Amino acid sequence: MSITQPEFEERIKATLPRWFSDNSNPYLDGVIAGLASGFVFISQIYDYAKLQTRIKTATDGWLDMIAADYFGSKLKRKPLQSDTSFRARIIANLFRERATRAGVVKVLEDLTGRTPVIFEPSRPADTGGYGVPQSLAYGVIGGYGSMLLPYQAFITAYRPTGSGIPKVAGYGVSVGAYSTPSLIQWGSMDMIEGAVTDADIYEAVDSVAPVGTILWTRITS
Repeated sequence: MSITQPEFEERIKATLPRWFSDNSNPYLDGVIAGLASGFVFISQIYDYAKLQTRIKTATDGWLDMIAADYFGSKLKRKPLQSDTSFRARIIANLFRERATRAGVVKVLEDLTGRTPVIFEPSRPADTGGYGVPQSLAYGVIGGYGSMLLPYQAFITAYRPTGSGIPKVAGYGVSVGAYSTPSLIQWGSMDMIEGAVTDADIYEAVDSVAPVGTILWTRITS
């Protein structure tokens, strides 16, 4: 916590020789106030610099530099994202579970808010087996197992549920007035700020995929 101007002034006055009286002296007080002002500025800069030495207290562009140090260009601040929100993303990615099936599920849930479907052809828990009650029956939706596809998985990832473009009506809707959806508007994905793109989803899967594996990924709404 920074020391205030009056506190610095009192500290300076406490070091003065005894021949200075305790009575108010405008010239002396002005000199002391000027010195104290400089010390206050230095104290504030020190406190600010100390905050930037830890991820949990870093702020402003220093958080962006921390993200760049650890993740390069893979983790960037979203438009208008606050320091608190961005810091939480950095910490979550630093300690994220990787190289596991659970890690893939978790990263996609965090990104899209929806749980993906994962099928591993060589995993009995996904394919079932003969004589196993919970196994898939012939013609039932599911997948056949295969030992010809080792270290591979098929992932169905879901795009996040969106709310459309603010102030723009849906196709065929003709309600328009001040501060209400417009009559006609050509929209595009670029108009949705902070939207999760398909590229973001592919990158998320790649960031936690085990080395030497192939994760076939399809994306649907």
